[in-house]
Amino acid sequence: MAFRNTIDSILGKVLVAIMGIMVINVLWQVFTRFIIGTPSSFTDELSRYLMVWLGILGAAYVSGKNMHVAIDVLPQRFSESIQKRLHLFVYALIIAFAFAAMVVGGFRLVYITYVLEQRSPSLQIPLAAVYAVIPLSGILIIFYKISDIIKSKS
Repeated sequence: MAFRNTIDSILGKVLVAIMGIMVINVLWQVFTRFIIGTPSSFTDELSRYLMVWLGILGAAYVSGKNMHVAIDVLPQRFSESIQKRLHLFVYALIIAFAFAAMVVGGFRLVYITYVLEQRSPSLQIPLAAVYAVIPLSGILIIFYKISDIIKSKS
């Protein structure tokens, strides 16, 4: 579990850094728009991409902490052994979704935008770099759920 704690720590620090950069970026936008009178050209695009990274990586982080929204009225009515099997089934569904949609689909999206050499309009960064967060988060979610399955077996 030390490895999982290290991943949690790194991911938490990355999320804090992204949020900090986002705050500074938005403050710069407000400053250039209202104080200088000439709005910065890149801040809107940068804040949008940072928000994407924050949201998707944040979903992986929350999944790892098991803090995601869950309705547990029905599972509480079952016995403890059935609840455990239900949790394993839900973990398996999450792994299947993360693999199919986020890892496979995300890698295809990254590959297509890389091959087409698509770049963001203002920052001129490759959109493949922006979209790379999708398969990365999918891999993190799979890691966390496999770790949860192993933990529940012991």
